[in-house]
Amino acid sequence: MLAAQAPTPALAPSLRAQKLAWAGVRLQLPSGSLFLDPLVSKDVWGDALKDPMIPVGGASGDRFVLVTHRHPDHCDPEAIRQALGDSGTLVYASQTGIPNVAGVKMRAAAMYEPMLLGDFTATAVPAVDGYGDPQVSWIVTAGGRRIIHCGDTLWHGAWWHIGRQYGPFDAAFLPINGAKFSWRKPVTDVPAVMTAEQAIAASVVVGARLVVPIHYGVVGAEGYAEDIHAVDELRSFARQRHVDIEILKPGDWIAWRS
Repeated sequence: MLAAQAPTPALAPSLRAQKLAWAGVRLQLPSGSLFLDPLVSKDVWGDALKDPMIPVGGASGDRFVLVTHRHPDHCDPEAIRQALGDSGTLVYASQTGIPNVAGVKMRAAAMYEPMLLGDFTATAVPAVDGYGDPQVSWIVTAGGRRIIHCGDTLWHGAWWHIGRQYGPFDAAFLPINGAKFSWRKPVTDVPAVMTAEQAIAASVVVGARLVVPIHYGVVGAEGYAEDIHAVDELRSFARQRHVDIEILKPGDWIAWRS
């Protein structure tokens, strides 16, 4: 007579992550979707942004959108409405101010305080904006994974605190284009977004097992010049510091490393 087999433990729902246009990311669980800085409006960058606009509508289950700050390339009202549908919730950090998005439910999050959003948990942590406007990064935990999404932050000194308190991370979605702008005077000629080298350094400090670059691909925008070699530089610095990277095209889903 065969001995009865012990039941197989139930596995936690797996998390999937999709790169959207520009700095956008979609996190997907069987129970719902969470979007970070989704963008569908071509009006923001016009033809200068070469990314295709990835659809964000039609999600099932719980739906949430998190925004890092109120700049229109990170807080796109049309993308937010499409992602949320009729019942979703827009979440913003209280320090960044209420987003200019009409007709959607909103919740404010305090810095460092985890917020339960269905089967997702989101926490706002420090970031530094190139204009000096309020901005945060978001840590999201779901399906046994933890990620950090960093909008278009500059390098700053809170990386060590974030790493100690919340790391390690399964993936870090980090801006890399080192953009300089000339529409604010006097012109500094100093990058207003993290460079590829700084993104790799940040990933080392916070303990990211994988870096997925975001916030690059604008060419020819008046008064805005990004490092056109950012992706190649990311590869080079990642090799030097033994960091795994995943270069995703808009619409691609992450391949989690075991």
